[in-house]
Amino acid sequence: MNKTLFLWLLLPAFLCSCSFKEDKTPDTSSAAINTISVIIDDQLWNGEVGDSIRNKFASPVLGLPQEEPLFTINQYPVKLFEGFSTGSHNIIIVKKGNENKYEFKENEFATPQNAFHISGKTSFEIIELLEENAPDIIKKMRAIEVIHNQDIFKDSLLNTKKIQKKFNIDLLIPSKYEYVMRRKNFIWLKSEIISGNTSLIIYQIPWKSIHTNTAVNDIVRTRDSIGKAYIHGSDYGTQMVTEAAYSPYFSKIMLAGNKCYETKGTWQMKNDFMSGPFINYTIFDKEHRRILVLEGFCYAPSKEKRDLMFELESIIKSIQIKK
Repeated sequence: MNKTLFLWLLLPAFLCSCSFKEDKTPDTSSAAINTISVIIDDQLWNGEVGDSIRNKFASPVLGLPQEEPLFTINQYPVKLFEGFSTGSHNIIIVKKGNENKYEFKENEFATPQNAFHISGKTSFEIIELLEENAPDIIKKMRAIEVIHNQDIFKDSLLNTKKIQKKFNIDLLIPSKYEYVMRRKNFIWLKSEIISGNTSLIIYQIPWKSIHTNTAVNDIVRTRDSIGKAYIHGSDYGTQMVTEAAYSPYFSKIMLAGNKCYETKGTWQMKNDFMSGPFINYTIFDKEHRRILVLEGFCYAPSKEKRDLMFELESIIKSIQIKK
C-alpha cells in the first residue's frame, strides 16, 4: 500500500476522533454530596495554599453540635486529574502560572458541575485570589448541591396535597417522610433513620409576629411556643426548646421571592436528654400578609449531621408559594 492511500484511509478515523472530542457532552456527575475535588500539586497542597483552601472550604458548619467540615475535600495532583476526580459537582483547580487568574466554568467535565480555575505567579498571589473569591465559590457550590439534592428527591416524592391545601405552597419532599401531626396551622413530617430521625415542620403565624429589631428573640420565642404545644418527648413534661447556652446563627436571605430570616442553632428536649441541630426559615409572605415558618431538625446522636441537615435545607429551599 502506498503512503498516499494509507493517509486517505486514516483521515476519516482522524476526523471522527476529533469530532467526538469536540462534541462530547459532559458526563452526569454521581459524586457524593458536599464533596470537593481539589486539583493541586502536593507541594502547594502541603504548604500555605493548602492551608488556605482547608481553612475556607473545610471550616466547621454553623449550627451543628459537633464540628463537621463545610465540604469534604479530596485532593489530587494535577497529573492524576482524570477519571472520578473530574466527576465531582465541585472542582477547584489550583496551579502556578505566568499570570494571576480566576475563572469559573459551568459543566466543564460533568453535569451538574462547578469548576473553578485559580492560577498565580506565587503562592501568595494564589492565596489572595482564594481569599477574594472564596465567598462566591462557596455560594455557587452550595447552590449546586441544593439543586442536586432536589433532583434526587424527584425520583420518589411524597404526595404534598395536604400541605398545598393548608399553606398554599409546593415543596419537593422525599417519599421517605411521613405525616405525623396535622393541626389548624401546623404540619409535622418525619423520616426515620438508623438510631434517630429527621423532621420537617411547617406553620403559619400572624404578619406582625416577628419584628426587625428583635428578630432572633422573636424567632426563638415562637419556636419554643411551638415546641411546647406540639413537640414532646415520651415522658410527661418534656418539650422541645431552643438550647439557651449557645446563641443561634442568624442571617437575612431571599426565599421564594420574599424576605426571609435563616436561623441555625441547637435544640434540646426539656426534662430529657435528647438534643440536636435545627435550621429555621421565617418567610415574610407579603402577598398573603402572613409569616410562614419552615424548620428542619434532627435527632441522630450516633451519626454525623451535616448531610442530614443539608437535606432538610434542600427540601425547604424547594418552596414555591402559589399566587
